[in-house]
Amino acid sequence: MRAQSSALTRGFTLSAGLVLVLAACSGGGGGNSDNGGSAGLSACNTQGKANTCNSGATKPGGTLTYTLEKNIQQWNIQDTNGNTFENAEAIEPVLPMVFVPQPDFSVSLNKDLVTSAAQTGTSPQTLVYKINPKAAWNDGTPITADDFVYYWRTNNGKDCPPPPAGDSTQTKGCLPQSTAGYDRVKSVTGSDGGKTVTVVMAKPFSDWKQLFGAGYPLYPAHVAEKVSGAKSGDAAHMTAAQMAKGWQYFQKNPPSKYPTAGPYKMKDWVDNDHATYVPDPKWWGAHKASLNRLVFRVITDATQEPVALQNNEVQGIYPQPEVDLVNQVKNIPNVTYSIGNGLTWEHFDLNLHNPVIGRYKALRLAMFTAIDIKDIVAKTVGQFDPKVKQLGNHNFVPGQNGYQDLVTSTGQGSGDLAKAKKYLTDAKFTGVGTALKTPDGKAVGPFDCRYTTGNQIRQNECQILQSALRGLGIKVGIKPIGAADLGTVLVGHQYDIIVFAWVASPFPSANAQQTWTTGGGGNYGGYSNKQVDSLINRALGETSQTKAASLLNQADKIMVGDAYVLPLYQKPTFLAVQKRFVNIRNNSTNVGPPYNVGEWGLRK
Repeated sequence: MRAQSSALTRGFTLSAGLVLVLAACSGGGGGNSDNGGSAGLSACNTQGKANTCNSGATKPGGTLTYTLEKNIQQWNIQDTNGNTFENAEAIEPVLPMVFVPQPDFSVSLNKDLVTSAAQTGTSPQTLVYKINPKAAWNDGTPITADDFVYYWRTNNGKDCPPPPAGDSTQTKGCLPQSTAGYDRVKSVTGSDGGKTVTVVMAKPFSDWKQLFGAGYPLYPAHVAEKVSGAKSGDAAHMTAAQMAKGWQYFQKNPPSKYPTAGPYKMKDWVDNDHATYVPDPKWWGAHKASLNRLVFRVITDATQEPVALQNNEVQGIYPQPEVDLVNQVKNIPNVTYSIGNGLTWEHFDLNLHNPVIGRYKALRLAMFTAIDIKDIVAKTVGQFDPKVKQLGNHNFVPGQNGYQDLVTSTGQGSGDLAKAKKYLTDAKFTGVGTALKTPDGKAVGPFDCRYTTGNQIRQNECQILQSALRGLGIKVGIKPIGAADLGTVLVGHQYDIIVFAWVASPFPSANAQQTWTTGGGGNYGGYSNKQVDSLINRALGETSQTKAASLLNQADKIMVGDAYVLPLYQKPTFLAVQKRFVNIRNNSTNVGPPYNVGEWGLRK
């Protein structure tokens, strides 16, 4: 999963890089501005149209500017600190992945990269990828098994171990956002001149289609080999130090600095301003870029996005919807919009590294019970999407096979102050409702509630939490985070309570390993439960999706009881685009609308 900051961050949209398997339509309401004409993206809200809405033939030419809501400070999307939604969007035009999450939450094989990807054996589980004979980086270097080997070895948590504790510079290792699946691989080998990749698993992996893609694309191994001094074409024998040098190179350098493989190539990146792309003449894929120029412009203040759209400074925006923003867009001529519900979900997280929060489960249960999610929804997203309700699961959202509401019946999110106080008095806390103290007499709090600056909804959510916890005798301060600093705050445990959103991919078991297991790349709050680890590990190796979902829900019940993360609601997404452009549609997964950026263009 990726963590999402102001709008969507893919995990992590930082969200981190979760992946899931869902149902038919991402639509949850929507429409068109009255001044514009064609129906446009409203078809995205029609059952079964999620993958085809706004389809149309394109004509050559034109410039499209699309907004990013967060500056990109680190360019390696596979790295925990680079796993942001905006980073994912910015590299999708130029880096390839095997399977691509679709708007209906399915995944589609990227036949530009591989002509086939199949499980050919089960004892052991064996996966075979046939790389497209035409597939090459735009410096002419063929894409081969070597790129897959480099990917595996830097993401398995073993061949390029994480930096040692206390190494804030993280210059001595690889820190993948998730090792899920890669840590189960026994070998990755090439044949047929490197154009056939055979992956043999040491242990079965149910979500095998998330490997080498699902929002986390390939990076050119030959570049990593060159910058590290390793032998060309020999990723299998790179040392940990050499792999770390390559890893760090991709952290520091935008894709304009090295060979890429996509319908566009990045011409330039101006920090905190924009990225410019032009069609890549070396692109071999089925869809040639029709736009003359594509620009991803950084606008960190969401209130300025409708203004930029109105003034034709940008032609497409994907902000977190708020009442005023939605109403502004409705009045812009020749713009169509869509509100969808997908794999993005809002939540409060507690930092278990805080000695008081981490020690007392009764305190956490009381805090979560005192919070009134219906009140939060009514005062925020419910004002423009009345169908939003409390989310009851950590691994699935409504519309996904496997979703069960495991939270509501516990009273968490109910705003039941009497029940919340009882948790505390039963656990021998004193000063309940006035100045709360632990059973051994230590003051509880004050705590900080952190949210990304400029996000009015999350500021409101912190204010509602502040009021709820005041009723328990806990003081809460509200402390914003710079839009580009969410990853730093999460990784550095610089919060007591934080509100953000996960943007998931369509693979729930892999998502769960990343986010909930002990030491997982997205487990920022330090949660650890051996039973949960065991159940998620079993789900990862379960070939039946029904059985895997059952195991994840068993784990979820335990997590609910541990009161580490409180799910709030399935987060609405909001896409608005000028009607003269086609093939741009909402994709409420960890890849966002640019999943098919090579097809974007002027309506013919």
